[in-house]
Amino acid sequence: MRSGVSLFLLVLLLLNLLSGCAPGSNQFKGTASEKGSVAGFWLGLWQGFIAPFVFLVSLFRTDLSIYEVHNNGAWYNSGYLFGLACFFGGGGRRAARHPKKQQSGLANQETGN
Repeated sequence: MRSGVSLFLLVLLLLNLLSGCAPGSNQFKGTASEKGSVAGFWLGLWQGFIAPFVFLVSLFRTDLSIYEVHNNGAWYNSGYLFGLACFFGGGGRRAARHPKKQQSGLANQETGN
């Protein structure tokens, strides 16, 4: 009985901690930046592609961020994620390296021929 209550309290504590990490709404979405522009798909694509480099530089400089908060919403986000996927390879390379085994070869292995 006591371990069940302890487990419940532990799960409740972990859920509470994780809920603190949930993102809130972007207050600057759709508003112009200091330069008078709102980031769209193409800027999101570029910033997603250079994000790993900007992250490394931002460790040493405090005036850089890796995500533009003055964006147009879903288009910027999709461009940003696509840029990150292009930088990291997108997962398609690994799938193409392994050729599919022939179906007849698998059937021969199963029957022992």
